[in-house]
Parts: sequence; structure tokens; C-alpha cells
Amino acid sequence: MHVLIVLAHPAADSLTHAVAAKVGEGARAAGHSVELADLAAEGFDPRYGQADHDAYRGHAPLPADVLAEQARIDRADTVVLVYPVYWWSMPALLKGWIDRTFANGWAYATQDGRATGRLQRLRVHLLGLGGADERTYLKHAYDVAMKTQIDHGIFDYCGACVASSSFRFDSEERDATAHLQAAFELGRELFVEGAHCAAA
Repeated sequence: MHVLIVLAHPAADSLTHAVAAKVGEGARAAGHSVELADLAAEGFDPRYGQADHDAYRGHAPLPADVLAEQARIDRADTVVLVYPVYWWSMPALLKGWIDRTFANGWAYATQDGRATGRLQRLRVHLLGLGGADERTYLKHAYDVAMKTQIDHGIFDYCGACVASSSFRFDSEERDATAHLQAAFELGRELFVEGAHCAAA
């Protein structure tokens, strides 16, 4: 099976990069092929511009960089998003990647005012790295809000299977061993028989 790991963090020595690498190691250890999409290093432009809007309206083809990202996803059996939590959401770079890549006619289709998801074949794993502790997330229901926005609002809308959605808390701690071990285990178990998928 083929895994696409997408990460959005500008620092190559960040925990986000280390965690993404460990997910990849775990996936390779289980016999899967892995592609890493490091959006910051690759210089992906997250700005939804006029060309994207023209494509949405059906007046122009999708921009070449968007088609390239869609092709990456089409090659994958599962996509893993690894990201730091910024202001109780994903970084703008990753959100912009979704805004542009998950385009009308590819990720979903609209007809007579109704949308139909077109990514039913896709399995998605979401791994957010939070600087705060779990108690803070639970107290303010930040975890619930993010899952509503991201899991349901994006991936369920497109018909994709959210196979796992989790947070690693206290990511500012000096010792990242537990985070890295959990990432390796996630990678190794991406296609384990019976893995849960939320209903779209």
C-alpha cells in the first residue's frame, strides 16, 4: 500500500518533522511505500487566488500545482496529515493546501445545490501536535471543535474515510520519546484489519 504523509511546518528540526518521519518509518516497517509532502520546504503556495476561483467556476482548468497535489493523493491508499496546532486549528499553509487541492469536481461535486463527496476510496489519518495539555483541550472542548471543523467539515464532506484522528498533547516538552513512539506505531498500523472509519 502507498502512504502520503503531508506536513506543514517551516523548521526542519521541528517535532512535526520528526513525528512525520516516524510515521513514515513505521509504515515502511510494515511493508508500505511512503511519499512525504513537506509543504513548506516545497514552497507550496496556499493562497486561493483568481486561477483557483476561475477553475471553481468552470471557466479555466485547475492550476498545474493543484493538479500535481491531486495526483499525489490519487496515488495514495491513505493520507496522513501531521501538523502543529495553531490557534486551535491547522496551520494556514495546510489549510490553504486543502482549500486549493480539494477542489470542486475532484474532491466533491455540486449539483442542484447539493454536494456529493468523491473521495470515498481515500483513508485519512489526522495527527495534531498541541502545545497545551489534554486538560486544557477537554476543558474548552478544543478537541471537539477541531474534529467538527476538520474531520467532519472537510473530510466527511468529501466522502473520505477518517480512519484515525488524534492529538499529541504537551508537545513543547523536552522529551519527545512518547510522541515519536506513538507516531511510529501509527505508521505501522495504518492498514491494520478492522481499523475504524467514521461514517461519511
